[in-house]
Amino acid sequence: MPHGYSGVTPYLTIRGRQGKAAMAFYARAFGAEQVRETPAEDGERLMHSHLRINGEDVFLSDDFPEYRGGGEAPAPAGVTIHLEVDDVDHWWARAVEAGVEIEMPLADQFWGDRYGRVRDPFGHAWSLASPTKAGG
Repeated sequence: MPHGYSGVTPYLTIRGRQGKAAMAFYARAFGAEQVRETPAEDGERLMHSHLRINGEDVFLSDDFPEYRGGGEAPAPAGVTIHLEVDDVDHWWARAVEAGVEIEMPLADQFWGDRYGRVRDPFGHAWSLASPTKAGG
């Protein structure tokens, strides 16, 4: 793949000039490591950030209405970023401690995962899972 990325990389748009706050939150909640940060020319917004979460790439930036025809960015909807992790209870506790909103409590599911879903303070949905011994 070009640039060494996988075939699909989530790219999160952060509303309200909160890109730097989102980067800090993802570090606390999901152990995100910053790979690269590019500030915008205005010195206030974040043009691009490359994070690595659980060994995978996630990009984010502040919203730039001037590059998409103006107006407020749509609220995140219809997409959930899934994290398949080694110890979902640890990852879950860290995310809850950081301040996620629980949408589906962590529990053993019939399909063989210990699974739950949360929403971050920036409106993005995340699911976390590990296979259960019985299911996986």
